[in-house]
Amino acid sequence: MADNRFISMGAVRREDQRAVMEEIKEQGHCPFCIENLEKYHKNPILKEGKFWLLTENQWPYAKVKQQLLAIYKTHIEHISEMDPEAGRELVELFTEEAKKRNIKGGGIAMRFGSSEHGNYGSSVLHIHAHLIEPDLEALGENEAWKFKFGQPKNYKKKT
Repeated sequence: MADNRFISMGAVRREDQRAVMEEIKEQGHCPFCIENLEKYHKNPILKEGKFWLLTENQWPYAKVKQQLLAIYKTHIEHISEMDPEAGRELVELFTEEAKKRNIKGGGIAMRFGSSEHGNYGSSVLHIHAHLIEPDLEALGENEAWKFKFGQPKNYKKKT
C-alpha cells in the first residue's frame, strides 16, 4: 500500500516511528488532526493557543537537546492557508518556551506543501513547526546540525 495522502513513509527516521506510521498509513487519516492526535502522539500538550498546540516531539532528531513541536489545530498543508495571526502566536509560544527552558540558541523550521506536489522532507504533511536546540556537545568539532528539506535528487517515490 502506498503512503496515505497525509503522511510520507520515505521521511520516517526511526524504527519505533515506522511502526506507528505503518498503522497511520493503514488507517488513511492524518495523525496530527485533533481527532486523531491522541491515538498516536503520546507526549502531553504543553500549551494550547487559538491556532497551535505545543508539545515535545515524540521522535526527536539526533543530536538535539530539546525539540518542541507546534501543530496547527486545523488541517492545512500549505503556509498560504495559515491565518496571518497564527504566525504571531507561533512566535509567542516558541519565545515563551525558549525563555522557560533557558534555550541559549537554536532554530525554528517549518516545511509545507501537499503530498500531491512531492515530499518536502516531512513525515506528516499537516503543517507543523519545530523549535530545536541542538546538542553542541554531541556534535563533532566540524559538524553542523542540519534540518532536512526535500529528498535527495535520486529519490524514487516508494509505492
